[in-house]
Amino acid sequence: MAKITLSKLRHSYYPNPKSPSDYALKEVDLDWSDGGAYALLGPSGCGKSTLLNIISGLLVPSEGQILFDGQDVTALPPDQRNIAQVFQFPVIYDTMTVYDNLAFPLRNRGRDEDTVRRRVMDIAEMLEVTEMLDQKAAGLSPDNKQKISMGRGLVREDVNVVMFDEPLTVIDPHLKWKLRSKLKELHQRVKATMIYVTHDQTEALTFADQVVVMQQGEVVQIGTPVELFERPAHTFVGHFIGSPGMNILPCQLQAGTARFGDHTIALEGPIRGEATGETQIGIRPEFVSLSDSGLPATVTKVSDVGRHTVVECNANGTRINAVLEGAAQHNTPEKGADVHLDFRRDQTRLYVDGWLATDPQTSTEAAR
Repeated sequence: MAKITLSKLRHSYYPNPKSPSDYALKEVDLDWSDGGAYALLGPSGCGKSTLLNIISGLLVPSEGQILFDGQDVTALPPDQRNIAQVFQFPVIYDTMTVYDNLAFPLRNRGRDEDTVRRRVMDIAEMLEVTEMLDQKAAGLSPDNKQKISMGRGLVREDVNVVMFDEPLTVIDPHLKWKLRSKLKELHQRVKATMIYVTHDQTEALTFADQVVVMQQGEVVQIGTPVELFERPAHTFVGHFIGSPGMNILPCQLQAGTARFGDHTIALEGPIRGEATGETQIGIRPEFVSLSDSGLPATVTKVSDVGRHTVVECNANGTRINAVLEGAAQHNTPEKGADVHLDFRRDQTRLYVDGWLATDPQTSTEAAR
């Protein structure tokens, strides 16, 4: 396994890029530790597949370096990078048995049969396919075929990194959770460096120790699932992660105070710098509650989704969602009701031109 370093990486599909908009991948600087589980998350066209192809060697970046354990591999072809890749569609040999499919990457590299058998049996046990080893791969279900494809990527112990390119795309929804759980378990057992590419936030947040969120070729935040949810560094992250996503309210700053319409909104803490630009308030629906006082609003929709209720409101022409859980669900208002919304202060943040612009209040500031 290897530590992966991406240094000042940029890529354009144009031969002579002249402006930032010509780059499919903006400047990326990343360090991924040996043995970590990472995810590249973002919508289609955000640059995550371009980045994955650069790491694998299928693309040579226009600028920058890729290093495995400090060794520059930027110009090396895929077969010299010692990587394994699992694709959207299962890559297996239908005419071979499951055993021979799992053994193929090892035999292809000249491993002795004792080593082959040991590794195949280990991986088969992890994947829970031991009873299928003598079956032809052609007769397997789609989810089991993808299991074998994953196993082929994991069977070698000497790979620098195992990369997964949306591996659950073709799997039935009711089977996805099984494979997600299995993949997380596999990582915990084999401790390989793994990179998982997806547009599905659930897949990314349940698999990865750290998630790289991308938008329009740019990395907008790197963090743990908890950090991305609780403290989005950009409004895109707040909107993209969470269901429903973060509430975004236009606001004006007056003497360091945020105002939404005629209502003053208390922020989590001090504002960074002069905050010149488009200003917005961001708060997760989970931290909006109904109150006897607060921001006046009208209920426009109520959705009972089982464990909680989503109350959609309109205030000053802006949609604001509140998530009600537990006892609060017993007092859910009806559509058309006039209510007041209360924002939990320590979760109410200011964004300037999309970027987080407040810091948490310190204990000293809170005591004043």
